[in-house]
Amino acid sequence: MANAVSEGLKHALDAERAIARPSNLRASWEALFEDARSCTRCHLYKHATQTVFGEGPLDAKILFVGEQPGDAEDLAGRPFVGPAGQLFDSLLEKAGVDRSQTYVTNAVKHFKFVQKGKRRIHNKPDAGEISACRWWIEHERELIRPAVTVALGATAARSLIGKVVTISKVRGEPLTLADGSECWVTTHPSALLRMPEPERRHQARKLFIQEMKRIWKRAEELAS
Repeated sequence: MANAVSEGLKHALDAERAIARPSNLRASWEALFEDARSCTRCHLYKHATQTVFGEGPLDAKILFVGEQPGDAEDLAGRPFVGPAGQLFDSLLEKAGVDRSQTYVTNAVKHFKFVQKGKRRIHNKPDAGEISACRWWIEHERELIRPAVTVALGATAARSLIGKVVTISKVRGEPLTLADGSECWVTTHPSALLRMPEPERRHQARKLFIQEMKRIWKRAEELAS
């Protein structure tokens, strides 16, 4: 397991270094990354395999925030690499958004789960865990300064906005964060993955693609 953890972290760092030359910004991000590896800000680190930090270019126009790592992410040490992440990549591609040009991270950096036999079942983070991990999100955003931050799901929205929000009420229009930047809230890809009804699933994914097109256009406008 230790070798798997080391390889996952090495892969994440190598991916980051491959897309940017050495700079003060790069050094600051790597220092934050290293600090996060030993995070004990809440109790979740005690059972998770490792911290799963964000990744992507530090000049990304869009910063996506999900809920927390899943089982696959916890083992790999990288965000959005499981089934929901694969769907996310597919939908972004259909929207004309290159994920490699965006920064992806999670509101909570450790996997919270309930053990059932050999399976680890996702368990939603609570308010205290979200609050404890907000420190990392704030520092990621301070370094990257994205034109647009996108909250994928209610947990991410709560982390960014600082209060509980109903996705259906805030979806589709930008919100202003405390630093004056723009935030959009939409559903998490895992919700799109779990929808059992084919027609509802098709419509939900179609809407998500339309949102991503609109958000990407908006990010380009703001960045220019």
